[in-house]
Amino acid sequence: MRRVISHKPLGKGNSLLHWHRAVNPLRVFWNYIWIYGARCMTSLTIKRVMYRMTGAKIGNGVSVGLDAVLDIFFPGLISIGDNTIIGFNTVILGHEFMTKEWRTGKVEIGKNVTIGANCTILPGVRIGDGATVSAMSLVNGDVPAGAFVGGIPIRELKRKAR
Repeated sequence: MRRVISHKPLGKGNSLLHWHRAVNPLRVFWNYIWIYGARCMTSLTIKRVMYRMTGAKIGNGVSVGLDAVLDIFFPGLISIGDNTIIGFNTVILGHEFMTKEWRTGKVEIGKNVTIGANCTILPGVRIGDGATVSAMSLVNGDVPAGAFVGGIPIRELKRKAR
């Protein structure tokens, strides 16, 4: 289950052609500078500050791996709980543009979550506290607290003992 809001087209042609009507281009530039700067930042403390500069809600002790990318258009839709690890080259999206519509949705990642390398997290999903997402996974639905999921698309592999 994904909680997304569907928006009407912003003009003729596919919705991505009119992205600048959905979000201010200067805001996108601001977000780009901070998010892409954070991609290669080695200090996790500075990286957290850089993501917060875009409006993303980043908890204490969050570790985001190198080359991970938060949504450039809508980083304010992303929240990551305390002590969570986001793996190398993971992408977290708060929007999706399609030919006849565009959608936005909050991404809520709980506390003490581990997300492996090279994952894609789609808009409108919740990942519960203590969950683990294996590397190379497509998170296209909610992940229960304590679950261990993986695959394309994800499926539950096993539930952790509490």
